[in-house]
This record gives sequence, C-alpha cells and structure tokens, in this order.
Amino acid sequence: MVSYIFLALFIAVSLLHLYDSWRDNHRRRKYTKPLLLILLTLFYCFAAEKIDWVLVAALLFSWLGDVLLMPSGTKWFVSGGISFLVSHILFIFVYSPHVVWQSVTWWIVIPLAAVYVALSVIVTMSVRKNLEKMMLVPMILYLVANSTMNLFALMLLTSTKTAGAAVAYIGAVSFFASDCTLYLVRYHQNKDLIFKKHFTVMFTYLLGEALITAGMLMIQ
Repeated sequence: MVSYIFLALFIAVSLLHLYDSWRDNHRRRKYTKPLLLILLTLFYCFAAEKIDWVLVAALLFSWLGDVLLMPSGTKWFVSGGISFLVSHILFIFVYSPHVVWQSVTWWIVIPLAAVYVALSVIVTMSVRKNLEKMMLVPMILYLVANSTMNLFALMLLTSTKTAGAAVAYIGAVSFFASDCTLYLVRYHQNKDLIFKKHFTVMFTYLLGEALITAGMLMIQ
C-alpha cells in the first residue's frame, strides 16, 4: 500500500512538473523537480521484494544530477553531468548480473552499438560551435557512457527476452533521447529546433527513469 502512495505522488508531481514545463513556468518547476526522483526511489524501495541498493544509488545520483542542473552556469552543468555519468555507470551494474552472456544476440547488439556511437558524435558535433573547447570530448564521452548503459539493457533484453527487460530497455532508450535533447536545447544554434524543449527533455527523462525502475521490479 505504501508503495502505491509513493507511486501516486510520483505520477502527480511528474504531471505537475510536465505541465509547468509545457507552460514554461520556471518558478514552479524548481519546487517540483527535486521531489521527482526521491518519490520514485521511495516507490521502488517499498515495492521491491529485495532492494537492489545499486539501483537505489543510480536513482539517487540521478536526483543529485537534477538538483545540480537547476542553477545556470557551466560549472553546474558539468557537475550535474558528472552525477548523471555515475548514474549511468551504476545502471550498467544493475543490468549486468541479469544478463545471460551466452544467450546475447550479438548480431543485434553490435550494429546498434555503432548506431549509438554515431548518434553521440552527431549530436555533439551539431552543437560544437557553441561549446567551450574543453567541453567537446567530455560531452561525447558522456553520451558514449549513456550508450553503454543502453547496450547493457539491450543485452539483458536479447539474452532473457522478458517483459521486464523490454520495459527497462525502452526506459534506457528514452533516457538516451532525453540527454541528446538536452544537449540540443542547451547548445544548438537553432533554439526552436526542439518542440517544447523543457517539456520534451523532462518527459523523456521521467519516462526513462520510471520504465527502468519498473522493468527491474518486474525482473525480480
């Protein structure tokens, strides 16, 4: 029962945050954003039969990234990026124990790995004119880390072929889409390139975090 209360609160606060993102209500967004991943983490902790503390840590580092990205400025953006980088690495360790390595469908994973790397480079190069030179390589590496997290989720899916793995992989893809969109929103010359930019970033991000969490609960 407690888990459903936290799930309902997470959904309600997420909807309010997305509504404010759609309406570009910057003032109210700052009050809801710090609550989002805390509520999702609490939902997971009360819903899980056995808590995976690595997953909890991944969610909490995502929460920290949310908080650090709230102020403006490059140092805050970098700090938030580092926190999310740790989150992606932790998600890799969440997936890896469940991967059946001898059953991984490599003919799917390897071509998609190339696609992820290509997308990471394309997105970063498309914003390079507005980047400080020192930011170019770290941004590519960050998207490669997100790509690696996605590939571990894909290996989990191809090796187990379970509904939970499918949900977790869709979540990972949504997380990757959110990060790519955030780069374009923040640094692309065309500020109208992304429709409802804050809404799009947060919708794909929240969907990604929620589906990853739900997928891993289903795998338990």
